Amino acid sequence: MTAFVKITLLGAASAIVLSACTMSPRYERGALPVPSQFPTAVTATGASADTLPWRQVFLDPRLQGVIDQALTNNRDLRVAILNVDKARSQYRIQRASLFPAVNATVAGSRGNTGTVDTNGNPVGTTEAYSASVGASWEVDLFGRVRSLNQAALQSYFAVAENRKAAQISLISAVASAWLNLAADQEQLRLSQQTLRLREESLNLTQKRFDVGATDQMILRQTQVLTEQARADVASLTATVQQDRNALRLLVGAEVTPDLLPDAFPDNAVLANLPVGVPSDILLKRPDVMAAEYSLKSANANIGAARAAFFPSISLTASAGKASSDLGKLFDGIDTWTFAPSISVPIFAGGANAANLSASKTSRDIAVAQYEGAIQSAFRDVADQLATRATIDDRLTAQTRVVEAATDSNTLAQARFDRGVDSRLTLTDSERTLYSAQQQLISIRLVRTLNLINLYAALGGGLN
Repeated sequence: MTAFVKITLLGAASAIVLSACTMSPRYERGALPVPSQFPTAVTATGASADTLPWRQVFLDPRLQGVIDQALTNNRDLRVAILNVDKARSQYRIQRASLFPAVNATVAGSRGNTGTVDTNGNPVGTTEAYSASVGASWEVDLFGRVRSLNQAALQSYFAVAENRKAAQISLISAVASAWLNLAADQEQLRLSQQTLRLREESLNLTQKRFDVGATDQMILRQTQVLTEQARADVASLTATVQQDRNALRLLVGAEVTPDLLPDAFPDNAVLANLPVGVPSDILLKRPDVMAAEYSLKSANANIGAARAAFFPSISLTASAGKASSDLGKLFDGIDTWTFAPSISVPIFAGGANAANLSASKTSRDIAVAQYEGAIQSAFRDVADQLATRATIDDRLTAQTRVVEAATDSNTLAQARFDRGVDSRLTLTDSERTLYSAQQQLISIRLVRTLNLINLYAALGGGLN
């Protein structure tokens, strides 16, 4: 047992001495492959949207309840969380290679071997029993095992960041689906109101036509407007149901009616999201961080591939007791073995060189993917900032359009009632007002979705 303890202590001391030795290339983060500033000017502040929890961004209590429900029940997010658990276990499996594997073995045999003693007499039944504790360990002299361990660790970090990205995407998708439902319900309400007004107008026009007070052209134009509104109602009824189905899928459960919107809310999302500079936010996005961790993992694999060109040293030792009597096993004779081995690569048909080349290529691929993730993140934020810079002007202008169209329709109706203008003028006015009201709802939705998408593009508050 003394020899075994010495061997174990020697192995531990060797591990401490060699723990800093790996053959992986030194990792250095390169310069950002994007401009230092966004094309659309933003005011830098002390905070950024990536630091705001989602409850401080999505202000409507009903929307908060739906997001909470989705974070609990959504199956895609559940898979992402389970992938993190799986990656953690895989890392622990790889990490175990850094330590000696210790096994306890108890063995026994009993039988007639057919042997005889010196006088030619059969020996008879023989018995042999042993109990031992053994350890085997690869001396990681050139850092192969530590490089593989580092690669597994960085892969685990990448999966964890992908889980964050999945959560951000889910929150954004739920909020967008909820607000799409609100906007479509608003559009449906407008279409239903328009249909009622046009049906009243059609009834009145039909009566006027029956007594010869108007011609058939006016009647047909009124019928066209009425049926267009009826078609819009039918189409939007289906769209609203589809919106509910989409929201149900994202949430992963039935959404209770009290959490559904009854009208389009103007202040459901924080209007003034703080935005930092690219270097502050792009590198914090979970998808960018995941790409960088994958790059670090590929970098570590190069170290493992390089170490394969050098000798591999393994230590195996055991110590225990042996006896021919099971009852006296631990009073038997001491046994021990120590079997070091070294394997020197001489010829492998180019496999090691090809593995190193493949590892370097994988690292280059990871570099390109990392830079691509940064560029994609830059575009996401820049696109949303471009919309943000102009959406308030669009909303203000469209609001004025609706106000003007409303006044114009009122005047057209009055002039038609007095016989000053034809029915065609009133029809055009009604069509213009209806279209302007629909467009206003759409722009209000675009403005709110822009805030949601900007929040997600900036990292979504998980940092």
